Amino acid sequence: MLNKQGQRELAYVVEIDKIQPIQGADKVELAIVGGWHIMVRKGQFQPGDLAVYFEIDSKVPAEEPFLFLAQKDYRIKTQKYFKGTVVSQGLLMAAEDFGWEKKMNQAGVMTAIGGYQKGDFLTEKLKITYYDPEDTARKSASVDKYKKMAGRHPKFFQNPVIKWIYKHKWGKRMLFSLFGNRNDRKTEWPSWVVKTDEERIQNMAWILEDKSEWIATEKIDGTSTTATLKRIGKNKHQFFICSRNVVFDKTERKNGSGSNVYTEMSEKYHFEEVLKTLADRYQLDWVTLQGESFGAGIQKREYGLKGHDFRGFNLIFSGRGRLNSKEAAGIMEEFGIPWVPIIEEHFVLPDTVEELLEMATGKSVIDGGMREGLVFRSQDGSRSFKAVSNEYLLKYHS
Repeated sequence: MLNKQGQRELAYVVEIDKIQPIQGADKVELAIVGGWHIMVRKGQFQPGDLAVYFEIDSKVPAEEPFLFLAQKDYRIKTQKYFKGTVVSQGLLMAAEDFGWEKKMNQAGVMTAIGGYQKGDFLTEKLKITYYDPEDTARKSASVDKYKKMAGRHPKFFQNPVIKWIYKHKWGKRMLFSLFGNRNDRKTEWPSWVVKTDEERIQNMAWILEDKSEWIATEKIDGTSTTATLKRIGKNKHQFFICSRNVVFDKTERKNGSGSNVYTEMSEKYHFEEVLKTLADRYQLDWVTLQGESFGAGIQKREYGLKGHDFRGFNLIFSGRGRLNSKEAAGIMEEFGIPWVPIIEEHFVLPDTVEELLEMATGKSVIDGGMREGLVFRSQDGSRSFKAVSNEYLLKYHS
C-alpha cells in the first residue's frame, strides 16, 4: 500500500473483510482483506477483526514474534497450496501475536490493537524491509553518498562478498575510502517530480466499480528510470537522470560518475536533448519522462537481452500533468523513444480482483515470454494502478 508520499508501506493495520473456507481443509481457511487472500489458522480471525498485514516481497526481522518464519528466511511471498488450487499472498498476524491489547467499542466492534487503528502504517515500527536488498535500496526514502558510489560500479557491487560488506556501516565506510569521490554527494530530488510506484489492485478493489474506459499497458519487470528537465530563464536549463531515489546531475555524468543503466539509457535515447526540445516546443517550465529500464542483470526476467533497453510509461508536462498514454507514445515515437506496449485502448474493468489478475497473466509483447502484469491508466492520464500476475510472482519472485 502506498502512503501519502507515494512510497510503498510493507506492514499496516487492516480489517478482515471476509473469512472463506477452503475445500478439503480442516485446519486453515482464507482471510480476505481488500483483494488479498491470505491463508490463516481456522478460527483465528472473524470478519471485522483488526490485524497486521505484511505485504509480499517483504522481510521481517529475525526476532520474536517472527521466529516461526526462520525456515522461510523470514520472507513473505506469494505461495500456492492444496495442489495449486489456493493462492495465499502476504501474512496476517493478530494482536495476541504481539502481546497487544484489543480496544472494543460498546457494540463489541474492534477499533484498535496495541493503540493502532485501521490504516496505520507499521513498516518502520516493526522493522520490515524488502526481502531483496536491492529493492530496499531502490525504494528507500534516503539518498546518500554510498548509493551514488555503488551506482558507479554496478557489477562490482553485485559481487556477493561486496554486497555482504556493504550491508554493514563499517563496510560502507571502508568501501567509500576506496571507491568514493567528491561527486558522491547528495543531490536533492527534483521537487517537481513525483516518484513512481503504482498501487496494486488488491489495495484498491473499489476502483472496479468504475466502468469508464481505461488504457491497459504491459508492466515490465525492471528498474524505474526518470529523466526530467527544468528551464531556467530563456536559454538555460537543469537536467537530471534518476533511479527511483538516486539523482545524477549533468556535472556528475560529464565527470564520468553515475555510469549505470539510468545514464546508459539517457545517453542511448538522448533524453536531455528530447526533453529540451519538448520544453521549448510547448513552452513548458519543466517536462518529465518516466519509464522502465530492463534487461541483463536487472531482474530475474531479462527479456532475452544481453544488454539493456528502456520503455517509457509517463510523459508529464508542467501545468498539464500526465499525458494520455496513447498521445505520449506518439510524441516519443517522433524521437525514437520506445513506449510500453499498449494492450488495450478502451479497457473496461471486470467486476472482481480475481478476474483482473487472471487477465494480467499473458505473453509479453517484448519477447513472447511471460509478462509481469498490466498497468491501467485513465484516459486523461491522471489515475493509474497495477495488476501483477500471480503466475509471474510464483515463477520469478518465489
